[in-house]
Amino acid sequence: MKLARYRIGNGPMIVGIVEQDRLRALRLGGSPYTALAGVLEADDPATVARELVDPAAATVAVADATLLPPIDRQEVWAAGVTYKRSRAARMEESAGAANFYDLVYEAARPELFFKAMPDRVVGPGAAVRIRRDAKWNVPEPELTLVVNSRLRLVGFTIGNDMSSRDIEGENPLYLPQAKVYDQSCALGPWITLAEAMPQRESIAIHMVVKRGGKPVFEGATTIAQMARTFEELIEYLGRDNTFAHGVCLLTGTGIVPDATFTLRAGDHVAITIDRIGTLENTVVQGTH
Repeated sequence: MKLARYRIGNGPMIVGIVEQDRLRALRLGGSPYTALAGVLEADDPATVARELVDPAAATVAVADATLLPPIDRQEVWAAGVTYKRSRAARMEESAGAANFYDLVYEAARPELFFKAMPDRVVGPGAAVRIRRDAKWNVPEPELTLVVNSRLRLVGFTIGNDMSSRDIEGENPLYLPQAKVYDQSCALGPWITLAEAMPQRESIAIHMVVKRGGKPVFEGATTIAQMARTFEELIEYLGRDNTFAHGVCLLTGTGIVPDATFTLRAGDHVAITIDRIGTLENTVVQGTH
């Protein structure tokens, strides 16, 4: 089952089920579940969602709706250096810190960092941003874990962890500036509940960046290339942390363009992950 947040025209936000290419609204009013995050808190979100389907509401084509980021009030965190290719790329960014990145790849404790609150997150079709003070910028396609307040993995979505590699490469302590800014995170197009996903090791991730309608970068990987398990990342994130509304955790990237590539305003980024779908965003740069 897939769950989405969307809007029809200028209407209110709706939570619904995705059925092929159509959306079926849930009737949350009068139920104990006031938002998507509430449904994800249920012991069986799929059953709750089916029970909340509004029989009086007509289905709507996905193409006729505006899909919103599939989060309500959850924090967004991210893991780094979880793939060998990511380790190599981070070591290339900063010769002085190369040893640190090598060590964290091998260490028991993963690299985890705060990425965004919901108001900094964009959804499908919206614009992701590159910083106006950065010169080397890349998208980072990442399978994203949807975790409820009890640290239970309930679903998956697609994430784009936009990164300014030159800022981080100048000094690893600049990582928050390289990673955390308005429109630096995209999530979507919806959440696929955990039981509807394939075997983890077989989950494939593919990204293509187009410029002027033509591909300028393309890459692919699988979750089998990850050096850490989902449970390991969640366990470390939950140490001495509570998430009252749940949390979305980006799991790192194994697709990294080489040093000659940087995003430009107007680029189109499409990230596809098995059993979830495709997250598409355009790129902008500069002031809001």
